[in-house]
Amino acid sequence: MSDKYRLLISESYDPWFNLAVEETIFKSITSQKILFLWRNQNTVVIGRGQNPWKECNTKKMEEDGIKLARRSSGGGAVFHDLGNTCFTFMAPKPEYDKSISTQIILNALSSLDINAKASGRNDIVIESTMGEKKISGSAYKETISSGFHHGTLLLDADLTKLSNYLNPDPKKLASKGISSVKSRVMNLAEIIPDISHDIVSKAIIDAYESYYNVSLQPEYISINNMPDLPGFAQAFEIQSSWDWNFGKAPAFTHYLDERFSWGGVELFLSCKDGKIIEVKIFTDSLYVAPFLALEKLLLGSEYHPQHIERQINRVIIDLHEYQNILEEFKKWILEQIK
Repeated sequence: MSDKYRLLISESYDPWFNLAVEETIFKSITSQKILFLWRNQNTVVIGRGQNPWKECNTKKMEEDGIKLARRSSGGGAVFHDLGNTCFTFMAPKPEYDKSISTQIILNALSSLDINAKASGRNDIVIESTMGEKKISGSAYKETISSGFHHGTLLLDADLTKLSNYLNPDPKKLASKGISSVKSRVMNLAEIIPDISHDIVSKAIIDAYESYYNVSLQPEYISINNMPDLPGFAQAFEIQSSWDWNFGKAPAFTHYLDERFSWGGVELFLSCKDGKIIEVKIFTDSLYVAPFLALEKLLLGSEYHPQHIERQINRVIIDLHEYQNILEEFKKWILEQIK
């Protein structure tokens, strides 16, 4: 056992928990190299600079109980279920070197007779009869004193769900964020049918120990079994908050239109940091007053269904003679922005 190396394995499938653990450990790195293995259940994980409303089908995610988790590193959106194995390599500088961690993953795959290679866009691919297929994606984060490389390996992930949740609704969003690059992917189960998280985790641990010539005792982490991680509670509070996962979205605009029995409506919203900074409602309805009132109330509101619903209800109270129109409008708009 070496005090210069540490192996942590999460027994939790909660993405907010795992990402908070990762961030807390990363902030506490001094001289240790750390390998962290983990899995998330039914989660869309987006990059630090991405717009969830553009990248994700947020409406379907809410209907199906899929969590959204924003990581602190860059890169694109991915779907996690228990068919994924996630890994994080952390090290202080100057020892941090993402080419080493990539090689460790390649060595682990090689030990399972999987011939893979690193590709140009932070991915690991294998050759198939249909050309190169992506089996792993990575992202990175560096500070002045340390860095980490984290990624996921596709073992037996539900690729249908991946497609469903990463295809955004046609909301006409014009985003300044970073769109994900869609890649052709495959599961390692197509090569090794009985592959599992335990098999792959052992291969990664063995490759890590072999590379550094160490023998490590794993530390298992769960909500009920936490090591000493100063600052974890605060990190978890941030990681699980709406402000972090949705509110940190880059500036974007949202245009919606619909025709009702009482007239047509066009809604234009400009948002930044999850708040509505500009709003305009156009209508050919004879009933203009409620929409003029709503424009004023939406300005500065959070781009969130509950907050928008609250403002519409305020107009209904103040202008109750338009209740039927506003209830119909509210039902429609809340469906669009879930």
